[in-house]
Amino acid sequence: MERLAKWPAEAGARPGSIVISNRELRALESHLSYREQTKRPRSNREVSTIRSCDFPPLKLKRNSAVPLATFSRRFLLALLVLAVVAAAPLAAQQKRKVIIDEDCAGPGGTDTQAILALIQSPDTDVLGITIVTGDAWRDEEIQHALRLLEIIGRTDIPVVPGAAFPLINSQEFMARWETMYGKVVYQGAWNYAKRHAVHGPTEIPAMPEGAPTTKPSSEAAAHFLLRMVHQYPHQVTIHEGGPLTNLALAQSIDPEFASLAKELVLMGGSLNPQTDDPEFSITPRREFNLWMDPEASRIVLHAPWPRVVVTTVDISLKTKMDQDLISQIAKGQYPAAQYTAKYAEGNYLWDELASVAWLDPSIIIKWKKLYLDVSIDHGASYGDTLVWTEDTRPRMGERKAEIQDDLDKPKFYKEFVDLLTRPTPPPTNRPAQ
Repeated sequence: MERLAKWPAEAGARPGSIVISNRELRALESHLSYREQTKRPRSNREVSTIRSCDFPPLKLKRNSAVPLATFSRRFLLALLVLAVVAAAPLAAQQKRKVIIDEDCAGPGGTDTQAILALIQSPDTDVLGITIVTGDAWRDEEIQHALRLLEIIGRTDIPVVPGAAFPLINSQEFMARWETMYGKVVYQGAWNYAKRHAVHGPTEIPAMPEGAPTTKPSSEAAAHFLLRMVHQYPHQVTIHEGGPLTNLALAQSIDPEFASLAKELVLMGGSLNPQTDDPEFSITPRREFNLWMDPEASRIVLHAPWPRVVVTTVDISLKTKMDQDLISQIAKGQYPAAQYTAKYAEGNYLWDELASVAWLDPSIIIKWKKLYLDVSIDHGASYGDTLVWTEDTRPRMGERKAEIQDDLDKPKFYKEFVDLLTRPTPPPTNRPAQ
């Protein structure tokens, strides 16, 4: 106590220290003397208890007093900072994990716009974009996907090469099929190209948006899909916007693939679209994503997904990327909006509807549950969508799907524009893949 008694006369004052008056020191000295006189251990057990309560030697310096209000504010601020730091990893964990499997033709169009809608949401953690031949050939699509991510500043998202060809169907077979059953209007990369001539699988035409400087992943899409669902079991949504070859390969390699995913969100299938568009009014059951690789579609639709959500041609035809929508997006100042407005085209919002409806299911105002499959008969029905009710299904392994039937179109358009015109979220903080 000698050190305490001399302290007021010896010490100087520095800002930030706590001041104790002489009266308080005397009271503290009396209290410590009382403890020394009265707290004598009565057993070995009590020795450790008393020692753990003893005051350590106090080294106090006389400083300027800190007002209680200031001390309280600093304390609360420190608690707030700690809370924010502690909550950051939890917020990252709570983001909805998704892998986007796309046939990323570009620049612009339904594939890139669906990808943007998912990346632009602050609630998603896009684990990767797996690429499959569909609207364009795989190698060209990879370049469009890489460049898109460079433009919006999200090169942390891996672009993973997938299947360049269907499992069984082929461009040559379809040419023979057409001589017997009639023309197929839209065959994706096989008979259609944007801004350049139709080309072969390894050719990459000049890119209007500029060639990327980044490289795709060296991992195969099927292996990436499997690795992610094993790393995050029952947490990963598979968003399918193209032919289903990559998913079929993953399912064939590991039969647990589908059951380890959280759900499959699919843009595909055509039931009974009400339209005068000749592509669908004459052949109402033909839809490109399921048609291009029917055997892959059969594998995927028979797999044990916990949940399957489907955006069909029927509901997609109710939407349109018209000039008014493009003008609204063009008002956005960030790269995602500027890219979309520059390369947008008037078309149905196929994959975009599937993306936005996954982010906000309330835009879908009518649903129906049906059993969905694809014909693999190499005759006239090859690649057609098959659908049954509970009473009519053949019970050959087909699974029930939640099929979107109608939407709140103004709400969908608003949310779509909001997503594409907002700033792109920064990279998600997660362990390196």
